[in-house]
Amino acid sequence: MYGLMLVHENPKRQKAVALRYEPDERVAPHVVAAGEGEVAKQILEIADLHDVPVYEQPEVVEALVRLEVGTEIPQEFYRAIAEILAFVYSIDKKWEGRKN
Repeated sequence: MYGLMLVHENPKRQKAVALRYEPDERVAPHVVAAGEGEVAKQILEIADLHDVPVYEQPEVVEALVRLEVGTEIPQEFYRAIAEILAFVYSIDKKWEGRKN
């Protein structure tokens, strides 16, 4: 299972979307939380508490924040999310190597 937080640090209204990817159970990542303003702030605080990687991707956040919790991401976002997940996974592997 992989978790990922996308954020749009809009000065007018912060937005956040939390995704989870369970490749053994689902075809695509799905939304586990999404919101704007105070809700986005709370989502980010929870992500921080659980060491979930946060990645700023305004265009993707603007589209995904409208999805219902539990909804898989639309196919047009597969590539963007896959690239972000690959980046996060590579960082995790580098940190694991430094811990030993």
